[in-house]
Amino acid sequence: MHIVSDFPRNVQEEEDWITLSDGCRLAIRIWRPVDAESDPVPAILEYLPYRKRDLTAMRDAQTHAYWAGHGYAGVRVDMRGSGESDGVLTDEYLQQELDDGVEILQWLGKQPWCTGDVGMIGISWGGFNGLQIAALQPPELKAVITLCSTDDRYADDVHHMGGCLLGDNLSWASTMFDGNTCPPDPQLVGERWREMWMDRLENSGLWLSTWLQHQRRDDYWKHGSVCEDFSRIRCPVYAVSGWADGYCNAVFRLLEGLDVPRKGLVGPWSHKYPHLGVPGPAIGFLQETLRWWDHWLKGKETGIMDEPMLRVWMQDSVPPSARYEERPGRWVAEPSWPSPRIEPKHFRLTSGHDLLPLVQSPAGLGADDEVPLSIRSPLSVGLFAGKWCSYNAPPDLPHDQRDEDGGALVFQTARLDHDIEICGQPFVELDIEADQPVAMVAVRLSDIAEDDKATRISYGLLNLTHRDSDEFPQPLEPGKRYRVRVSLKHIAQKFPVGHAIRLSLSTSYWPLAWPSPVPVKLTVHPAGCQLILPSREPQPREEAALPAFGEPEGAPPLAVSLLQPSQESWRVIRDLAQDQTTLEVINDEGTFRLDDIDLELSSRVIERYTYAYGNYDSLSGWTEWERRFRRGDWEVRSLTRTLMTSNATSFRLRATLDAFEGDSRVFSKSWDEEIPRDLV
Repeated sequence: MHIVSDFPRNVQEEEDWITLSDGCRLAIRIWRPVDAESDPVPAILEYLPYRKRDLTAMRDAQTHAYWAGHGYAGVRVDMRGSGESDGVLTDEYLQQELDDGVEILQWLGKQPWCTGDVGMIGISWGGFNGLQIAALQPPELKAVITLCSTDDRYADDVHHMGGCLLGDNLSWASTMFDGNTCPPDPQLVGERWREMWMDRLENSGLWLSTWLQHQRRDDYWKHGSVCEDFSRIRCPVYAVSGWADGYCNAVFRLLEGLDVPRKGLVGPWSHKYPHLGVPGPAIGFLQETLRWWDHWLKGKETGIMDEPMLRVWMQDSVPPSARYEERPGRWVAEPSWPSPRIEPKHFRLTSGHDLLPLVQSPAGLGADDEVPLSIRSPLSVGLFAGKWCSYNAPPDLPHDQRDEDGGALVFQTARLDHDIEICGQPFVELDIEADQPVAMVAVRLSDIAEDDKATRISYGLLNLTHRDSDEFPQPLEPGKRYRVRVSLKHIAQKFPVGHAIRLSLSTSYWPLAWPSPVPVKLTVHPAGCQLILPSREPQPREEAALPAFGEPEGAPPLAVSLLQPSQESWRVIRDLAQDQTTLEVINDEGTFRLDDIDLELSSRVIERYTYAYGNYDSLSGWTEWERRFRRGDWEVRSLTRTLMTSNATSFRLRATLDAFEGDSRVFSKSWDEEIPRDLV
């Protein structure tokens, strides 16, 4: 990253408080030009629960100071119950959070250094609430940049996919379980810190329990899902994600569903800002944001709205890897979305395990193609799937799919005699039956290289009880045939000459998704099945004319001292003597000190997902977080553990929370809950 220190305007930084109408104080950090009171500037708000003073301090310093140096006020606010703000955080996207956000915008609009115009930006949680607050139509909010977020909290978030319960639901709940144990900094709040900390420890709750009580798309998930009424959003929106991120689908739905000025950008990145993007190439995203903010908050003609609505990274073929530093490819663009230039390319599934282009299929398929195929996958299918949302640390992208395909039904094209490029959402239509009332199907699309290595390109899941509705699922009738449509993740990908395209179907995908209650045999009737790919022809002249993104830039970084290096691992452990398999993920962030506030931080997380061969009642997910803060003789530490298991009828949660001040344990709490399965 190129470090910029010579800005058009000199920058000052300050920490302050916003007192809300109910008396709650929110902690705020502001970077703004030193002369902003005589020459006011628009504000750019990032509103998060991730602790501006420490956990996001390094990122914020390089981002918000950059905007301030270019004539904005970069503003970071800790939401109620996080960081140094008052209160307790008890769940995601509560109405209280959104109402507080509206009050923050009102406060910003009244400051003497602000023009009254505000933009909101955020990645993940901050991307969610930017859209959600925009739907409330506060007059101060003039534009939004939403990154790695969603418009649909049930269908396309960390909790569920295709009506299936995601393993990341446990992982994410454990992340927030840990985050809610963090104390406010005594340096800012004084002796109140201990009282505030105890309040959070006692009352933030076990969020995983709440989420598991909503296994279908009910009013709980509809709240905060802006897709319920896109027309509520009336300000311009720039939606950004990456192909390795869990949220790339939302960019395309927002472009299609919104009726406001809008743009979309999807790179090769995981769940990261594009100027920090991995897999690369990272881009000069902060320069891109300035073009957006200058247009919508300052009324300047930057040309950004004259460019295509959508830009995406068309990925070239690569060997499978759990981590990529770079993804080769090129930028392509579409002037509108949905694009009339995207044409569906249909492939038939055959009983001989072929994928045949529809134009090559005879009118009558013949008796052999009516032969049904069945699959009952082992629980090992999914061990090499990576995470639903890649954070790229530890390595969490899918590995060689040949490790998965032994437990799947596989259909494959002949070796390609010409390049095929796709851009958009693939679909699979299946004529299928199950021998149990609750079943799932996992669908994977892979690029098969000339040496037969298999790189997963996209995938989709469907809980077959959700075949017609996520809100009103219905059990299957064993032995009855159903026609279902499985949506895969959006992707832009080139399949080169000499490669093949593979479609793989399995009845489990653990631990990316929690399996069905009992083993299931699916019977597929190939003559009624097809794969539909969104084919796109290259546009070389148009692509050559696209303006290039600059190199990544940022303001000077904070002074940080590394005291203990990070460590990470991702291991599949097969104990054949015990017939037990474990996926173990360790991410030790080490220890570092923020020198300007003399604060040491460390954290370590372990996740283990285990099963005994063929025993669905043996499934378990276990997480442990340990976090520490230290300054001088002040030291606090928290330890959270969560165990999730299941049987055919219910999920069981057992969790513990212990907090320490120095060497003394000052708080302890435990949970033991059983929650019925609801057609999951």
